[in-house]
Amino acid sequence: MFSKWLSLIIIVMVYIPVAIDATVLHVAAPTLSMTLNASGNELLWIIDIYSLVMAGMVLPMGALGDRIGFKRLLITGSALFGLASLAAAMAPNAALLIAARAALAIGAAMIVPATLAGIRTLFVETRDRNLALGIWAAVGSGGAAFGPLIGGFMLEHFYWGSVFLINVPIVITVVALSLRFVPAQTGRAEQALNLRHALLLITAILLLVYTAKVAMKGGTHALLTLGFFIVGATLLARFVQLQLRAPSPMIDLSLFRNRIIVSGIVMALTAMITLVGFELLMAQELQFVHGFTPFDAGMFMLPVMLASGFSGPIAGLLVERLGLRTVATAGMGLSAISFLGLSTLDFSTQQWQASILMALLGFSAASALLASTAAIMAAAPKEKASAAGAIETMSYELGAGLGIAIFGLILTRSFASTIVLPAELSPSESARAASSIGEAMRVSQELIPSLAESTIQAAKTAFSFSHSVALSSASFVLMLLAAAMWISLSRVPKI
Repeated sequence: MFSKWLSLIIIVMVYIPVAIDATVLHVAAPTLSMTLNASGNELLWIIDIYSLVMAGMVLPMGALGDRIGFKRLLITGSALFGLASLAAAMAPNAALLIAARAALAIGAAMIVPATLAGIRTLFVETRDRNLALGIWAAVGSGGAAFGPLIGGFMLEHFYWGSVFLINVPIVITVVALSLRFVPAQTGRAEQALNLRHALLLITAILLLVYTAKVAMKGGTHALLTLGFFIVGATLLARFVQLQLRAPSPMIDLSLFRNRIIVSGIVMALTAMITLVGFELLMAQELQFVHGFTPFDAGMFMLPVMLASGFSGPIAGLLVERLGLRTVATAGMGLSAISFLGLSTLDFSTQQWQASILMALLGFSAASALLASTAAIMAAAPKEKASAAGAIETMSYELGAGLGIAIFGLILTRSFASTIVLPAELSPSESARAASSIGEAMRVSQELIPSLAESTIQAAKTAFSFSHSVALSSASFVLMLLAAAMWISLSRVPKI
């Protein structure tokens, strides 16, 4: 009896840094930009490579766990996660940090299915298993929600690499305890891995995201951009073709024929894009424009973290009483209203108004997430529940990665087109300063005081305006999606 709960503690212990690492760098963006001389594009890759790679790897890593047993997968994933954390903490430049974050994502993609498989294996009784899953879910949502706050605290007291170094002692402890206390399992050698399919999917996603970033930024030859898009689209089409032919596909594409499941996937993607993209942009504005420390920025965003964390039980009751259609539509509609309100505020002088709107955003977006889960699992046939859950997990991770990319692209494009720099700057200085607010701050350090002040003020003004553009654009899209969900879920009964 005691051994399985001890195993749960070990399992949950390593899940904490995995959850935290999904959001811990949101408040670190300004610090990384200045310390590593990372461009705006590199900064986006540093943050969103984690979720994009994890989205493609989590399913085959789950299959690997079935093949070798969850204990071996847990230890292997933890070791890789620890080594990648060490590499990330010591990365001397943006390119190596991006590579380390990609390795972190592969380790995390091993850990997540290993923890779930461990709970399913160790807890036979339904009541105990549900309690264990509740603890697991609370750790995951809590870690992701408080990631920016933890990152802010570490950055305020230590150097930027400390946000990764905190993973190392946890991983060492987990590996040692797992070897001693977690029971071994017999794997199934016949289990297919589909690693080739996963790598094909990740490559396609990264190429398409890269194409979008290059196209939005401009300045790159149109034919080269088109070539990247064609290659990415071709690889994605090839992945779909392979999945349709495979005897045990990585993704059951037949589920996409169900309108309700597609609606749930759209909600999951949208909710994650909303929450993650907002946190990243808000953290940058609070620090670059309003002079907040990383920790103060994390504290300022606490309402959205708390509201999203506590929304689950309430949203569950609302779905039961009001129905999936109402909760899903209201979740997106209220998120749209929150964004619209936030786009008009001055965060230095209207902090109470911002707190209220952020709490509303956190609750409504997280409610949409719960509604997406309810939609997918209610519509999926019982024999395909695991496949539907896997698609949902991928939607979450892909949404997190796309949120950073989409919000970042809107911000970058708007910033470059609206910044009004002093005429005294040279063409090369103007081009650098217009690429991102972090680059503008670095350029200002090379200028005489009066010119530096004008450059900084121009960057702050353009960034605040661009942030408002991103939020109001998101509000418009969410309103359209709310209407689409109302129509799409019209025939769904109350759950």
